[in-house]
Amino acid sequence: MLDRRNLSPGLIRSLEVFVAVAETGHMRSGAKLLNLSQPAASQHIAALEKAFETRLLDRSSRPARLTYAGARLHTQAQKILHALADMETELRHVGQQSIRLLRVGIQASVATTLTPPLVALAQRDFMVEDITLFAGQSGDHEHLLRTKQADLAITSNPFLDMDGLERHDILRENYLLVLPDGYDGPTNSLDAIQEKLPLVRFGDTTNAGRQIAQHLRRLRFEPRKVIQADRSSMVTSCVAAGQGFTMLTPTLLIDGLVEKMRLRVMELPVVGLSRTLTVVARTGELQDLPATIAQAARQILTDQIAAFVGEIGTKSLSAPVEGSA
Repeated sequence: MLDRRNLSPGLIRSLEVFVAVAETGHMRSGAKLLNLSQPAASQHIAALEKAFETRLLDRSSRPARLTYAGARLHTQAQKILHALADMETELRHVGQQSIRLLRVGIQASVATTLTPPLVALAQRDFMVEDITLFAGQSGDHEHLLRTKQADLAITSNPFLDMDGLERHDILRENYLLVLPDGYDGPTNSLDAIQEKLPLVRFGDTTNAGRQIAQHLRRLRFEPRKVIQADRSSMVTSCVAAGQGFTMLTPTLLIDGLVEKMRLRVMELPVVGLSRTLTVVARTGELQDLPATIAQAARQILTDQIAAFVGEIGTKSLSAPVEGSA
């Protein structure tokens, strides 16, 4: 029987930690999602196990698996956290036109560029009082949206398998060929380039990495050597150092070019590889803010691409197709 004396005032936080650990399969990964240390996350799980007098995780396996009790608690915890998020969303709109709290996940590659102007927009035009920002990859944004820890995401994955979302495309951009500034070898085919340089690309844990790998398989291009990284700045710094070549979109290039990395940017000798940045939010919760952010982000990014990537960057952009709820 549940011993209510063992339930701490931090029960909700403990449930958030448990859901994060359950969905990532690792104590460290779950803790990282919530900006906690691994020992702190372990303490939350231990508190739940003490309160419910049962094991929730099978720690003998890697990744950790839920016990039967853990699986049942995971289902109930998700319902509780979703209900609390719904209550918070409803109450923060009652009797006011402003949005009191806004939690935003931003694609890491554009976070530096977009954060200041979008914070200013939210405060000025929508009177947002408190703003929390999360930089990361699309997988991080999916978790934040599913667990209702974020209200909106600027992401490269529109999460079409999730219901109840509105989507507003920012821009579509083609991938470009990126070489070291001093490279003087062939550029007419990827096979010819890899005779001189290995491929540097996003890792398979990222949406961009999986997209690139799938496209290369369709083209039947098999890289002989690959350097993988999960941040665009890491990819571009390797290329700038002459350690390889890569394929990046204009927005993935901005940070490296702002930092004056010496790169040679050209059109890809292959076709069909592009990505779309999208604003994703739960339908109807944020008034006109998602659509306004998409429009503002489109202009900000287009201006930055023109300034730092030049004509080849602006030529790679396509008009967005406005998303729907």
